[in-house]
Amino acid sequence: MNKVNSISPDRQEFLQSVSVIAKSPKCLWYIGKLPKKRPAVAIVGSRKPTKYGEYVTLKLASELAARGVIIVSGLALGHDALAARGALNGGGTTVAVLGNGLNQIYPRTNQKLADEIIEQGGAIISEFEPDYPVRKENFLQRNRLVSALADVVVVVEAGIKSGTLNTAMHALEQGKDLMVVPGNITSPLSVGCNRLIQQGALPITSTDDILERLGMVSINEQDTPVLGENEIQSKIIALIKKGVLDGDKIVSVSGMEISEFNQNITMMEINGLVRSLGANRWILK
Repeated sequence: MNKVNSISPDRQEFLQSVSVIAKSPKCLWYIGKLPKKRPAVAIVGSRKPTKYGEYVTLKLASELAARGVIIVSGLALGHDALAARGALNGGGTTVAVLGNGLNQIYPRTNQKLADEIIEQGGAIISEFEPDYPVRKENFLQRNRLVSALADVVVVVEAGIKSGTLNTAMHALEQGKDLMVVPGNITSPLSVGCNRLIQQGALPITSTDDILERLGMVSINEQDTPVLGENEIQSKIIALIKKGVLDGDKIVSVSGMEISEFNQNITMMEINGLVRSLGANRWILK
């Protein structure tokens, strides 16, 4: 079993945004590794997504994670789990917030996903003591932490009455950017999304919309060639642009020697071409 740790939110840079919200918890419990502060996006939606919704969440989470954005979710069934899965697929970091104590992953069907989040350098967190039981009312309470940890909150699918809209409300109260995926006007799971857009939420047409809101270079702008000082560095850059962020995978896919990779990635970091995400994972700077 993974060790459960505790920390005051104001003592860790990624968690500090939690310490300034209404009803801020004095202590947070966590499993895994808390990331350093960098752009973070919460992706939320229905527990019973449509096929279209599944595709959009996986795509957004994967592409954002590949650009070094932390993906925040609640680890519930549906879009929460898909957001975490997409982040892992993109080789990035994800943080999941539970509405119960960390001695039990809920729902249990997401235990394997939780293990993968931790293995890939992410974390599972909760404001509840480790043995605190699962209670329905705590999921709405948990939502304020999901939005607090993010710079942008993205709603993919939401019905007219949905816990997802509760997260959107917290985002607005906390002054976060609220972005919404427009939906089919005949779909019950798009009613909440389309209404949020009517009320002023920002519509999303691509991952670039989110990146631009975060003040980051868009995926299209990345198409501009970035060249290394030699063939090895150019191979590394090309693979990172394709979303291969793990150093061991870069070595395996490219066929280069580990010593070649280590020497070149060090020089690339010194020259400002790449930035380390920790755990031998890299993104273009």
